Amino acid sequence: MATVLEKPEKTGKVPAAAAPAARKVGRPMVLAAILVAWLVLFALLRGRQTLTLAAADLTGLHRWLNDVNDSIGANRNSNPLFLYFFNEIRLVIDNLVTFVQSLVSQPTGSRPVPQIGWLGVVGLTGYVSWAVGNWRVALLAVAGFTFFGLQGLWQESMDTLALTLSAVLVALLIGIPLGVWAGLSDRFNRIMTPFLDFMQTMPTFVYLAPLTLIFLIGGASAVITTVIYAAPPAIRITAHAIRSVPKTTVEAADSLGTTRSQQLLKVLLPMSKRTVVMGVNQTIMAALAMVTIAALIDAPGLGKTVVQALQSLDVGTAFNAGLAIVVMAIVLDRVTTAAAGRAEAARRRGGRLLKWRGPLLAAGGVAVAVLVYLSHTFVWAAEFPGNGTAGSHIASAADTTTTWLQDHLSGLTNALRDALTNGLLNPFQTLLTDSPWWLVGAVLVALGAVLGGWRAGVTAAVCVGLLVGTGLWSDSMTTLASTAVATLLVMLLGAVFGVWMGRSPLVDRLVRPTLDAAQVMPPFVYLVPFLALFGATRFTAIVAAVVYAAPVAIKIIADGVRNVPESTVEAATSAGCNTWQIITKVQLPMARSALTLATNQGLIYVLSMVVVGGLVGAGALGYDVVAGFSQGELYGKGLAAGLAIVLLGVMFDRITQAAARRTRA
Repeated sequence: MATVLEKPEKTGKVPAAAAPAARKVGRPMVLAAILVAWLVLFALLRGRQTLTLAAADLTGLHRWLNDVNDSIGANRNSNPLFLYFFNEIRLVIDNLVTFVQSLVSQPTGSRPVPQIGWLGVVGLTGYVSWAVGNWRVALLAVAGFTFFGLQGLWQESMDTLALTLSAVLVALLIGIPLGVWAGLSDRFNRIMTPFLDFMQTMPTFVYLAPLTLIFLIGGASAVITTVIYAAPPAIRITAHAIRSVPKTTVEAADSLGTTRSQQLLKVLLPMSKRTVVMGVNQTIMAALAMVTIAALIDAPGLGKTVVQALQSLDVGTAFNAGLAIVVMAIVLDRVTTAAAGRAEAARRRGGRLLKWRGPLLAAGGVAVAVLVYLSHTFVWAAEFPGNGTAGSHIASAADTTTTWLQDHLSGLTNALRDALTNGLLNPFQTLLTDSPWWLVGAVLVALGAVLGGWRAGVTAAVCVGLLVGTGLWSDSMTTLASTAVATLLVMLLGAVFGVWMGRSPLVDRLVRPTLDAAQVMPPFVYLVPFLALFGATRFTAIVAAVVYAAPVAIKIIADGVRNVPESTVEAATSAGCNTWQIITKVQLPMARSALTLATNQGLIYVLSMVVVGGLVGAGALGYDVVAGFSQGELYGKGLAAGLAIVLLGVMFDRITQAAARRTRA
């Protein structure tokens, strides 16, 4: 017993057993010291070296970018790079878009209507949905497409569909082969991963400005932008599908003497079919979201209607068009999801069709051919009947509801807005924008190094330096404040509902379908109801961002809590812990990596949505980008704002990913 009571020798070293605890306590203390030092220096140096820039002012970089834009415009048809490369790409895509539009949405030549009218489109949609899915999604698709006509938005909906299909076709032609290559080659996968990470980190808004510099505005640019945004899910998911095929199956094929191409076509792709189809689903959803936002660069369709309505604060029109976007998203999502399920069922049957399905498909094909012929030949089958009275009623009801909400709930909504704005957003924004730029930069670098390690610190330092170089430091800090506040609210919601779902399978079954549906909707749609509730303010953008980002955070946290070993929870229960103690002392600490990942994804989603909120008064970088599209003299500033958004996204992403890795370690 004497050896137990002996004190350790004073060698100046911390005992090995105590070292992890010391490190664990040290990091929060370092973070607290950084924040305290920041507050003290802020009190002493407030208002100095803030790098504020007025809305109409330009820096040398902005003027240089304007000159580049003017120079490219002047030499577009003489510069060999544009003449033989970029212009040719634009021409090919433009021809594709024009062809698809001529089929379903736009008049062609002397025809006053498209080649396939509404009756043929509805029939084709129902038939394809049934052929790749089932009769339930076919009915949903027919009802959804008929609803577009009843809303008075048939042509706008078909324009959106044409751009989406064009972009998805090109994205899959590029993405699936690259995904297969990345699935087969470890080296190529390592090369592609950083590019895919970067492309998926960038908010949708940011793709628009640089691509209009090269490809001008219009449908072709919208499709090219959408392809760049929508291809990464196809590449990543296809590579994952190929890599997920059991190695024993591949080895068995090898032992039978199959060639590399036979192995790919007869084994890997058939066994990956379901996952690849889910990748197609994600590509379609990304394309639809991007096509609606591409309305800012004059892309036709429903997005253009929403943008114009938001800019004029016409909630009724915005709601009607937003509802059409939601319906289209739901239809496309359900059809592709059902296709994935059918692909799995067909794989289990060995690829054989059910006996009755072949004759029915043939009969359905004949019926659809008749509908297409009628819609091509007769005006009554080409032009949707009626004048869209349902859309007028929907818009009127939305306007009436908005007026009622503003008259009866303005006290509550204004109180909520003022409480969050004055109690949290304004103080934090003041701390960021009124501190010297070098002080905020030093804090960001220090936080990156403490949370993510020295590499994250170096990344933060580079991003801070480039942010200063954009000339938009103050606007960047304003956007950072809104992003941080919205992310905090997202994590609060994520923790509450994620823990609830993780602990209760019943709650998970009830809530998860709603979260899945919420993730289907393009970000534009979230602005409309909150514009009705809160008006055109930055608070509207923050609330919309929270609702947009919360589903992904909730699902990640729920999965993290559910993965905590049941034996650990039972041990805590048998030790006398109550529910609150189990959650706070066991489940959340053991789900730290999920919490960090949820923070990462929440930040990226919020940043994307806060910037889109520039359309409804969010200001800062979002306003700079929108103003750059609408005012030629501010184009360079808008382009610099897009770069600033990328830098914020990269900095957040690298810090939170590094923190997640350190948490798992």
